[in-house]
Amino acid sequence: MSFAKNNIYDLLNAKNIPFTCTEHRPVYSMEELDVLEIPADAIICKNLFLRNNNGKQHFLLTIPAATPIDLKQLATSLGSSRLSFASAERLEKYLRLQSGLVSPFGLLNDTSKSVIFVSSKNLPPSAIIGIHPNDNTATVWLTFGDLLTLLSELHVEVKLIEL
Repeated sequence: MSFAKNNIYDLLNAKNIPFTCTEHRPVYSMEELDVLEIPADAIICKNLFLRNNNGKQHFLLTIPAATPIDLKQLATSLGSSRLSFASAERLEKYLRLQSGLVSPFGLLNDTSKSVIFVSSKNLPPSAIIGIHPNDNTATVWLTFGDLLTLLSELHVEVKLIEL
């Protein structure tokens, strides 16, 4: 089963995870999100799908949009070889997503549990984050802690690091 937008809403409801959703026109970049109605207490996150030098490890990095990222430092923090952006083919293979749709909810499609979720240990569990539900026409607002709980329940490897 591939988790599409409505499947994600159903899963969140079934797990009693509180969330709200903002439907909007398709957005393909962080800059396009600036025109959306964002809850005052929410943090928009950027999501990067990365691979190590030999392509044997894959990471989905979710961090606040304003956080700068240094791939060399990130590789060191993860104990990994050099990191680079994974190809659209790898994104489709592992997360069943297309470019522009990278989201932690894509990890629900990773049946082999090959992708490691990475985020900042400085992001509080109570922080309301905005991520899209594998569809760039909506943004789901939920707590970072609830996302981590969901990923843990689904046996996704999670690494929280200093950024």
